[in-house]
This record gives sequence, structure tokens and C-alpha cells, in this order.
Amino acid sequence: MEMDKNASGAAAWRLLIDETADAAWNMAADEAMLLSLASGEALPTLRFYTWKPAAISLGYFQRADAEIDRTACARQGISVVRRLTGGRAVLHDLEVTYSLVVREGEPYIPSGVSASYLFFSRGIVAGLARLGVAAQMQTTEIEERGNARTIRSAACFDAPSQYEITVGGRKIVGSAQVRKDGVLLQHGSILLRFCPEQMTSIMRFDNETARTEMTAELSRRATDLSKAAGRKIEFAEAVEAMQAGIVEQCGLYLTRGVRTLTEERMLQKLARDKYGTEAWNLRR
Repeated sequence: MEMDKNASGAAAWRLLIDETADAAWNMAADEAMLLSLASGEALPTLRFYTWKPAAISLGYFQRADAEIDRTACARQGISVVRRLTGGRAVLHDLEVTYSLVVREGEPYIPSGVSASYLFFSRGIVAGLARLGVAAQMQTTEIEERGNARTIRSAACFDAPSQYEITVGGRKIVGSAQVRKDGVLLQHGSILLRFCPEQMTSIMRFDNETARTEMTAELSRRATDLSKAAGRKIEFAEAVEAMQAGIVEQCGLYLTRGVRTLTEERMLQKLARDKYGTEAWNLRR
């Protein structure tokens, strides 16, 4: 199906801005977007959302009980869910989460994982600039040989990967991508506020010294929007800025939309039968 365009020639996308939802609903909504686009029922979509209660999302290949303390999560009221995408664990609490789906092979989207990351990351960097945050893209992989890094963890914000976004060398956005049924899905966490102690309190460590060291490491390697901007930034302001930055840099035309009835039904089924089950969330 040929990409729809508006009169100016910009690619037409649907914009979804969701109310706060739980972990199973949020991950089901992302997959339902992918399936809806793959079936030809919906336009490419950019979605913004947030989480309640707080949740830890595991990368597709992560081992749940080897890396996350589920007892500590339950004690703190933090849900556990597994993403469709890879990467390391992300604690979703005070943040803006974005997701997007677009068909592979669209001529205006660079092919390849790194090139498409770069394409969309430019839009996020432009959005951050609108908030007064001078962010950069990590253009080389983090070196992890020798004594460069002595501590490794299951946490996504431990260190930036190529084309992820930093402020003063500290990671502020963590993203992951998967391609399925001819569709690219990318989603990521844009931190409004970040508490390293909360993240390490639900991770497994051999001893408390390792936990303390990892907390200090995360404090050095990650930051959040409010710290970077020097003022409190809330969800609505951040979404408006990110939306504008992505439109500006990626050449999209966004129209606020809704889910189709079929997509809504898929979402509810995925939330109930997949992302709301231990069979999926603890499968590894």
C-alpha cells in the first residue's frame, strides 16, 4: 500500500496520546499498533503514554528471575512485563514513553537498525531542544574492555548504546526496536525524573556493596529532563515538544487519531492473554 501524504508531501501518520495505563495494556497497545499497520488497517502511528502503577519492562531475551527481584517489585507495587523488543530492563515510572510503527521499506525511512535509530533520534533531540535541553546522539558504541567499565547490570540506563541520546554524556532516553510482519516498531523511555536507588532496589546483586556501586554508577551515567532543563517538566509539555521535534526533523504530518474497533479488540486480547500472564512475562 502506498504511503498516504498530505498536500505538502509529508508522510501522513496517526498520533495517539493515551491516558495512564498499566504495563500489560501499554505493551499490548504497542503490539496491536504493529499488527494493525501490518494488516493495512491503520496508518503509521506515533504514540505517547505513561504508566501506573510503575513497572519494570524486561527485554525480550532477558532472564526474569536471574536479574530482577520479583519479591522486591511486589513489595513496592511495581509490575513486571516483558517487551516485544530486546535490550535491558527499564523502570517505567515518571517518564514519557513514545512508540512508533512504520512499514519497513518506506522510502523516507533509512534501511537498517542503526540508520533508522538515527533518523528518529534526530526528532527526539529536536524535541529536547524545545525544552531547553541540549542533547546529543551517542555516535559510537561504549567501550567495555579492560578497566573501562568494571560494573555491568541488567539496567537499560547503565550506559548509552549507539545513536541513543545523552546530555553531558549521561543517558536521558533509552530506546529499543523490533521488526515483525514487515513493520518496524520502536519504543523508548524519556525520563522526566530518575531515581537510581529505586532501580537498583529491584535488581539482583551478589551483595549490598555491588548494589551500592551500581547505584552510584547509574547516578553518573543517567539523568532526567527536569535535571537537564533545571526545572520541573511534566508529561503534557514533554509530549508537545517531542511531537513537534519529530514532525520537524522526520518530515511527518500527524493527525490525532483513535484506534479502530479491531485494533481495540486485539489490544484487549493481548493484554489479557499475553502481557498479563506469567507464561509470557517470565518465559525465560
